[in-house]
Amino acid sequence: MRRSFITLVVFLAASPVSLALDWDASEMFDHTSYDFGVVVRGQKVEHRFPLKNIYLEDVTIKAVHSSCTCIIPKVTKDTLKTYEKGEIVAVVDTRKFLARKEATFRVELTALTGPNRLSAEVQLHCHVYIRSDVVLEPGAVRFGSVPYGTSVPAKKVSINYAGRSDWKIVRTECDNPHLDLKLVETGRQSGQVSYDLFVGLKAGARSGYIRDHVILITNDRNENATQVMVAVEGTVTPAVFATPSPLMLGLVEPGQKVERTLVVRGKKAFRIMDISGPNDQFQFETTDEAKTLHVIPITFTAGDTAGKVAGKIRIKTDLGGSEILEVKFDGRVVANHP
Repeated sequence: MRRSFITLVVFLAASPVSLALDWDASEMFDHTSYDFGVVVRGQKVEHRFPLKNIYLEDVTIKAVHSSCTCIIPKVTKDTLKTYEKGEIVAVVDTRKFLARKEATFRVELTALTGPNRLSAEVQLHCHVYIRSDVVLEPGAVRFGSVPYGTSVPAKKVSINYAGRSDWKIVRTECDNPHLDLKLVETGRQSGQVSYDLFVGLKAGARSGYIRDHVILITNDRNENATQVMVAVEGTVTPAVFATPSPLMLGLVEPGQKVERTLVVRGKKAFRIMDISGPNDQFQFETTDEAKTLHVIPITFTAGDTAGKVAGKIRIKTDLGGSEILEVKFDGRVVANHP
């Protein structure tokens, strides 16, 4: 049974006030402001503002306007269904702009409920300081797509500084233990200092998207400028993967059963040794056959308590060295209404 947009908003906001004509779309966002800090010229710099549709109706991002071309917005998904997630990506242009810059994004959203089209606006704020005395080439380390269990030879980033003759990079720091780092000073004369940073990826990195930073600690006299961050990105593709992910259960009533299908693929034939949910509300149908594609029917039985339902389904295969595959699921149990 579908519930109206007005009813769902009142339930989530726990407020008797009708939001039909003035709904608070900012509740969909994880946060609405971000300070990039100090970055360098030529560096790839971006930040992601996550948002999630917490309403029953589809929500559409109609447009995003930036107050400054120094920071450009990109939308990863225009229309979000119930509980679907998207991102507004703020990309800083570090080649054309210098010094302190700031931008405000005006995010225009719409939702259709019955005959009415509702509109709302959310503002996102960004701040950045782009220093001109340090240049990175290229502006980031990009590994691309990497099969799980393999390593990637080191990629080079040239670092050039113009200013003090005694300027130096004291050390490198990184929280990712699977990145192999090496820093080599390549030149120093007349206030020009050069380094080469080599970044490789070790075998054994977890599958998924890599979005990390190598931090260069310098001897800059300005304590706010002693860190230069080099972005590192790539994707470690798993030995097996499942779709859809996340698995959307939708809106279900207490005691109701819903059926979904999970497709698990691999580059070579494999067996599913075990598949489990967080509790006995999930039932799965699998076979012992080894194949490259497994279609798994799933039955979910809703409990008696209304509220959000979320967690992970874990899948273990017989592929040696592969990780246990985890698939997120999301849904909501809604109370019965006459």
